[in-house]
Amino acid sequence: MRIIAGKAKGHQIKAPKRAATRPATDLVRGAIFSILENMATDWSQVLDLFSGSGALGIEALSRGAGWVDFVEHEPLCCAIIKQNLEKTKLADQAHVYCRNVVKAFSFLDKEYGIILIDPPYSDRSIDGLLEQLATSRLVGEKTIVVVTHSPRFPLKPEYASLKIIKEHRHGDSCIALYRKEAQP
Repeated sequence: MRIIAGKAKGHQIKAPKRAATRPATDLVRGAIFSILENMATDWSQVLDLFSGSGALGIEALSRGAGWVDFVEHEPLCCAIIKQNLEKTKLADQAHVYCRNVVKAFSFLDKEYGIILIDPPYSDRSIDGLLEQLATSRLVGEKTIVVVTHSPRFPLKPEYASLKIIKEHRHGDSCIALYRKEAQP
């Protein structure tokens, strides 16, 4: 795996060697960031949930994000994210929380411009997580929430005030983008 664009372009990054971890491919990451470059207006604070290797958050930093908070519950993955941040010289723009994603909602206290969510495709609790996220202080009026998921497990068109604005399929991955519905 490598960073595909920006100041860390070409850096090889490590990924955990476990079947349970499925890093986003270069194609999917490229598609996500191509969409975000046209839609996202606030790159100052990014949240990467279910971070795995940290590839999505590191790609965001490489492309100009100001700060990324990584949330991953597996200690091995947390160590790999830290190594990848050091290798790409982006560690001073990030923090790695080695915690459960739902628990992270209780202590993260800022609004993010972009929230990247790449859960295990077999995780059926993503609907509940998106409902919780939609009503949390982490999502503002201009926040874009990006969720990768399996086409075999479609997501809902809305979660509380989060409404789907775009969805793309790339092989065995779907990319769903959500934004808060404008309040009247």
